[in-house]
Amino acid sequence: MSPAQPTPRSFLAAAAPGTRVVVRYRIEGGLTDALGYLLYSDDGGCTVRTWQADVVIPLELVVAAKEVPPAPERRRPAR
Repeated sequence: MSPAQPTPRSFLAAAAPGTRVVVRYRIEGGLTDALGYLLYSDDGGCTVRTWQADVVIPLELVVAAKEVPPAPERRRPAR
């Protein structure tokens, strides 16, 4: 039997700022993900720095969250 997984809220509360995360949350019409670095988390929400922008996510909309490994290094273009 595997150990119990933390809830998304408890994971985000315990994760250190700078941890690379993916957070799935509800939006109008479905779900979306924010992939990036956790900047901040408190009882009301969290902020994830994605490659496009900082995304502020209310915790009541979060359905899943976990740590992810570092992004792979970019490959040099072929010549």
